[in-house]
Amino acid sequence: MSWEAVSTLKQQAPLHQYLESHDWKPVRRMTDGRLLGLCPLHRDHKPSFLVDPFKSLFYCYGCGRGGDVIRFVELYYGVRFSQAMALLRASFACGSLLKDVTQFYQLQLHRHPEAIRYLQQRGICESEMIDDLEIGYAPGLCLRQWLMTLGYSLSELQRTGLVNATGHDTFSHRIVFPLETNLYGRSIGHAAPHRFLPSPKGGLYHWHQVEHYSDVIVVEGLFDLAALSQAGFRNVTCSLGNHLNTLQLRQLCDDTTRTVYLAFDSDTNGSGQAAARRVSDYLSQRQVTAKLVDLPEGQDPNSFFVNGGNASQFRCLLEQARP
Repeated sequence: MSWEAVSTLKQQAPLHQYLESHDWKPVRRMTDGRLLGLCPLHRDHKPSFLVDPFKSLFYCYGCGRGGDVIRFVELYYGVRFSQAMALLRASFACGSLLKDVTQFYQLQLHRHPEAIRYLQQRGICESEMIDDLEIGYAPGLCLRQWLMTLGYSLSELQRTGLVNATGHDTFSHRIVFPLETNLYGRSIGHAAPHRFLPSPKGGLYHWHQVEHYSDVIVVEGLFDLAALSQAGFRNVTCSLGNHLNTLQLRQLCDDTTRTVYLAFDSDTNGSGQAAARRVSDYLSQRQVTAKLVDLPEGQDPNSFFVNGGNASQFRCLLEQARP
């Protein structure tokens, strides 16, 4: 049992709010803010149920029972602790599953120095930017237990792909970026470098934050986006690979007049630039101005900054970008 998980759930599900959702109403408000009403745990004709909304605790002077919101659910439904957790979470729908996973991975990031070292090696070191992008770390062998403590079932975790068929965490030793409806994990070890959950990657990363810009920079990877963001470029989005899906292309072709800068990887085999050219041709056919950003051979935006490039030099690359 993880008491951090218990604490998190209690913060997300205040006792007073839970009681109100079950039609409990106080009949008296004390001067110190505590509430008094009929006890829902027994047949009560005289108000004896005291609730402290600030401490999220209750006590009944009639039946002598008290505790926190989880204890109330146990008594109210006559269930065990783990079942009460599940009922409470289901009742409040305490955030989506991916939100809970994201918060857990963010917590793990600062507990594992190897993850911080990896980010530093990739030139990602500004804590504010790391928090803004909700970057986390999946150490492995711990997510399943945490989520089941929050009330998720093993079958649900396996269905979403967070836990594999053998019951182990799917993401292990990976830096994790949350997406709108998915997760991206970058291995810091010897496993396959890139991993997503088995669901669509969705649209352009944080498109709602950049769609109003007249100039938009599109990069392949999230570390590219993080490096540019850290360098002060806010008009950056990410396609999560050099193959844009239908939704991503549609987003770039909306009714907004803009210039799209395609800063794809300058792969030695030319695959990144070839993909950028295909996207550029598609956009141009739909009257969207697109320009190709020529990075030094073998570099991507992330490695450009790691190898000593700066914001001024990258702006020069944008100015020199060709149709």
